[in-house]
Amino acid sequence: MRRSRAWFTALLLPLFLPAGRLDGQAHVRLGVDRLADSLPKILVGKRVGLITNHTGRDRAGTPTIDLLAARKDMKLVALFGPEHGIRGLASGRVDDSKDEKTGLPVYSLFGATQKPTDAMLQNIDALVFDIQDVGVRQYTYLSTMGLAMQAAAQKRIPIVILDRPDPIGGRIVEGNIREQGMDSFVGLYPIASRHGLTAGELALLYNKEYKIGADLHVVPLDGWKRTLWSDQIDLPWIKPSPNLPTFAGVINYPGTVFFEGTNLSEGRGSDNPFEQTGAPWLRAQEVADSMNARHLPGVRFVAVDFAVLPTARKYPGQVIHGVRMVATDREIYRPIATTMRLIEMIRRLHPNDFEWRRSTASPEAAERYYFDTLTGSMRTRTAIESGTLDALLAEWDRDAQRFSETRKPYLLY
Repeated sequence: MRRSRAWFTALLLPLFLPAGRLDGQAHVRLGVDRLADSLPKILVGKRVGLITNHTGRDRAGTPTIDLLAARKDMKLVALFGPEHGIRGLASGRVDDSKDEKTGLPVYSLFGATQKPTDAMLQNIDALVFDIQDVGVRQYTYLSTMGLAMQAAAQKRIPIVILDRPDPIGGRIVEGNIREQGMDSFVGLYPIASRHGLTAGELALLYNKEYKIGADLHVVPLDGWKRTLWSDQIDLPWIKPSPNLPTFAGVINYPGTVFFEGTNLSEGRGSDNPFEQTGAPWLRAQEVADSMNARHLPGVRFVAVDFAVLPTARKYPGQVIHGVRMVATDREIYRPIATTMRLIEMIRRLHPNDFEWRRSTASPEAAERYYFDTLTGSMRTRTAIESGTLDALLAEWDRDAQRFSETRKPYLLY
């Protein structure tokens, strides 16, 4: 197997200079922007497959597909789409297709397979990955990246990661490390739930810590600092998927994703998905008051009613009672611990209505609660049900600290 290496030099390392700031925002150049300077030598003259979606574009808004298709020093021969497809609009399984603009084949990595097959890679000399992530283990885009790295290593072809910022910053690490035997597409490797890493950094960690052995090259960012959130840099906001249209949703998502494992709505089909939770039976004001009385750091709870679209999975076409999480200080707000405490409170106040949702992915998966899959743990439900959540969250804090140490050798910024 080829030895893993990161493609960056002193000239390519980020420059943290005060110049280039616009209206108080930091000037950041993406990995894809740096291709205008020079193409990584590993791609020169190669037939390239690009793993991307609608978020893959440069500062000017030009899709990475178009940028690579126009180059004369390499040949773009295939496209690969993650969950939600190449255009970021699909729900559920995505089929293979053809790109209308370039005529290139589009292979789905959220359909019959989640990992590039030998047949897909037959005429490809190198892979390029350019997708905006949200900084959370349960979000599948970086699982797609990890599986693509595995396929590239097995095929002995290089893979290049065009780096992008972690939109919720790179300073905060939160949540548990996925437990052994709980691997899934929402928990490919045992990392912290909120990992605080860019795609390039996580690729380096995956490659070394989990012995993928890919011929890995990272084109790093220029101008990004770990303290920066997405709204503090001078790049336009592009919703990463249909149910994360707002940055407020992304801030809450590390925690609110866990509502997917319950019979509470996570806000899908509403105007504020992943900012709120609810159900027709929820005594929203009582829940909000009870949570506000706990004085959790950096967040307040507001009782709301919200309409759900007829196409939503939970409570379609209904107006339901809900609680919205409003971050008052995102630097101290911990959405994962907050959501666990909120689930505990709702279950305590609604013992006859609250339910854990079973997985529907396959007959085998149906034996497991989806909440367990999301948390990457068989112990979280038990802790909530037995009143031992405080002890478990303290353990999760230790997990986060341990992962903070594990990730140190792979930090580029």
